[in-house]
Amino acid sequence: MSQGGQPTPLTPELLLRIYAAGIFPMAEDADDPALHWIDPEHRGILPLDGFHVSRSLQKTIRRGPFDVRTDTAFEATVAACAEPRLDRPTTWINGEIRRLAGRLFEMGHAHSVECWHGGCLVGGLYGISLGGAFFGESMFSRATDASKVALCHLVARLRRGGYALLDTQFLTEHLAQFGAIEIPRAEYHDRLAAALAMTAEFYRGPLEAGDLAFRQSFTQTS
Repeated sequence: MSQGGQPTPLTPELLLRIYAAGIFPMAEDADDPALHWIDPEHRGILPLDGFHVSRSLQKTIRRGPFDVRTDTAFEATVAACAEPRLDRPTTWINGEIRRLAGRLFEMGHAHSVECWHGGCLVGGLYGISLGGAFFGESMFSRATDASKVALCHLVARLRRGGYALLDTQFLTEHLAQFGAIEIPRAEYHDRLAAALAMTAEFYRGPLEAGDLAFRQSFTQTS
């Protein structure tokens, strides 16, 4: 689509329709202005009823080393997720994705979970919310276990809010330790359709201790 010879900017409303079709955007790197549309043959998801954590992480959650907040620094969280790392020198989050994420946040369709320590943002994640589906986009960590704690708080909030699907896009070794699995595209689309037909609420009051009591992983105890 173009207007006056120039491409028409992608709207957040159209992006939500694309997510609802099971497709998500990525860029080659931060300097690439183009978006590539991904609909993988196998999709990573994290079953909310199959989420589990290691014994040591459960202890960390109980100890509470971080001030965990929701939606207080969305843009800063996205910016931190887009920063290059030693294990990932380039990022798939370009300026257009950051612009659209910000618009979706203003509309109430994007959220961040943030870990703070000493007044500094030290870890977190962000994602897109639509119906009973949450599309986890990216996470970052500047302190030990910060992103893991943010993920635990996200899962607790999704459970409390009545969500049915946590989409992780791809299956990674990091996510597998929490119970993430990979499913065929057709099964993912069926689960997505069912989740989109539901009504969920991302923030349904403060989390309680019972919300953060997860099943312990017996395959990883560190």
